[in-house]
Amino acid sequence: MSEIRPWVRKQTRQLADCRVFTVSESISLCPRTENEHSFYFIDTADWVNIVPITTNEEVVFIRQFRHGTEEITLEIPGGMVDPGEDPGAAAVRECMEESGFRAGSVESLGVLSPNPAIFPNKLHTYLATGCERAGNITNTSTEHTEVELVPLSDLPTLLQKGVIDHALVVATLWRMLYLRQEDR
Repeated sequence: MSEIRPWVRKQTRQLADCRVFTVSESISLCPRTENEHSFYFIDTADWVNIVPITTNEEVVFIRQFRHGTEEITLEIPGGMVDPGEDPGAAAVRECMEESGFRAGSVESLGVLSPNPAIFPNKLHTYLATGCERAGNITNTSTEHTEVELVPLSDLPTLLQKGVIDHALVVATLWRMLYLRQEDR
């Protein structure tokens, strides 16, 4: 039996509101010593990732500039779940907005914790098959994406070579590949 026990959060104080996330400090009690310690976390809405696969067995990827790394990345569509929005609906919406592709049949690939050390939110992951172009990309003024179709069979190589290196995207894609292999 594990001797690990949860810490008790005694107090929380918001330090910064950064529009899409907040930074907070918590004072928590150690379960072994009852000493107080400060911890910092980034609170944000839940996120979604969706793996859209066309009828030609191509994955709909998007290229976009990321301000953290100051690089253009190759990713699957994804984003934030709006308040009151169902995560599955958010994934379908993000797919259409960022790629112009309508999700076909959608199924959950499960839920991940992005980084439980500092993020309390969840990442909801989805697979959409039978996807077809249905409109134009409708990005916000601070988001610019372009579509790149990648044969599904190329995914393992792109992942192993680090061409796709966004950790949450990588986790979603490996999970999808594993579950598709299990189904066969």
